[in-house]
Amino acid sequence: MDAAEFRRRGREMVDYVADYIENIEKRQVYPDVEPGYLRSLIPEEAPEEPESYEDVVKDIERVIMPGVTHWHSPYFYAYFPTAHSYPAMLADILCGAIGCIGFSWAASPACTELETVMLDWLGKMLKLPEDFLAGTKGKGGGVIQSTASEATLITLLAARSKIVRLIQADHPDRSETDIISKLVAYSSDQAHSSVERAGLIGGVRMKKIPTDSKFSVRGDALERILKEDKAAGLIPFFFCATLGTTASCAFDCITELGPICNAEKMWMHIDAAYAGSAFICPEFRPLLNGIEFADSFNFNPHKWLLINFDCSAMWVKKRADIIGAFKMEPLYLKHDHQESGLVTDYRHWQIPLGRRFRSLKMWFVFRMYGLKALQAYIRKHVGLAKEFEAFVRADQRFEISADVVMGLVCFRLKGPNELSENLLKRINSARKIHLVPCHLAGLFVLRFAVCARATESRHVQEAWCHIRQLASELLQELLH
Repeated sequence: MDAAEFRRRGREMVDYVADYIENIEKRQVYPDVEPGYLRSLIPEEAPEEPESYEDVVKDIERVIMPGVTHWHSPYFYAYFPTAHSYPAMLADILCGAIGCIGFSWAASPACTELETVMLDWLGKMLKLPEDFLAGTKGKGGGVIQSTASEATLITLLAARSKIVRLIQADHPDRSETDIISKLVAYSSDQAHSSVERAGLIGGVRMKKIPTDSKFSVRGDALERILKEDKAAGLIPFFFCATLGTTASCAFDCITELGPICNAEKMWMHIDAAYAGSAFICPEFRPLLNGIEFADSFNFNPHKWLLINFDCSAMWVKKRADIIGAFKMEPLYLKHDHQESGLVTDYRHWQIPLGRRFRSLKMWFVFRMYGLKALQAYIRKHVGLAKEFEAFVRADQRFEISADVVMGLVCFRLKGPNELSENLLKRINSARKIHLVPCHLAGLFVLRFAVCARATESRHVQEAWCHIRQLASELLQELLH
């Protein structure tokens, strides 16, 4: 394919993508295929001779689309949003064209410097404390990770490295293996499974702190377990607080937890993967009060801020703590400016060496939407969730299972879990809308998350009518 054909095919692909997005609600939101469906549709081996572009494109609808779950359909209410916008997609085209592997400043100065500035822009939107901003002289700063899961793992490993160094400074006779065997990290019992997985990868025990009636970790619960563990000779070193849990969008009380972590010299990481985007709105910013006590903070603009996956924003107060854990300096990666103090080499802030030019997506979206439009987008989704909540509350057969704070509604049929389990099976089997469940306090609960950029009030109303109709059929059958 030469440049001339690329121009022509590029226009065709943009038209295909635009048509797909404009007409996405006409597609069945959840695929009706069985595992292994795709293998029978394509050859067992790659072709020896080139095939035509027309044949490849023709197979998109035949092979790919039948097995796609349409996350950007206005009838998709599962998990959490995955962000989506035309400016971000255009930026991704440019990212692919430039194709740099931005592991260091020298590898592509613009890749590093734009990322540093974009994380400062976003940090200022959130009104993060100055300590988290790089600026030109700050000790902290931000970095784009692939996912919140990766951010949690990186901060846990950095905290582990830091505590080992501190203990060995006072007790040089203690081995790293001995110290790590005594380390213990903590999270909410509502935290995402990736937090527990970070403990497994990091080789440290992870304990879950019980939550209150609002599914929030409070200070007294953490203090009680810390006291027990220290008495048993363990070394508490890391706490992952969650703002906006996956199950119910609950918020740990970081104004209580932060001072405890600081007093105990524990690293406090805040995971706000979904909810963090909403903190650009003044009415939601108080939920971030207590951030000043944290050592690191992360959320996913690729969930709710119109920046396509992957773009997980992470900030640290002291970047030296991250760099100290991961820094490697082979000769082939060194460059003339790395000791100047004026540049950042992001390879020291992450697990992979290579990285894409992901900050282009932030730059395009922030400039082409502006803060006010991004705030309006968040508020629209919250309003739609409140609309759905009102429908549920008006039907005496249903109950709301957790506070509706943002764009997630947790609800269920009153009665035994089997009722809601059967209702969810009917909902997803019908494939008109798509939901996923969770467990809250032993109850089987349905999650209704407003996800798609294209979702409007009429879609929420249609979804509720569909749910109510299926519930009526289910309950009617049980009566007979």
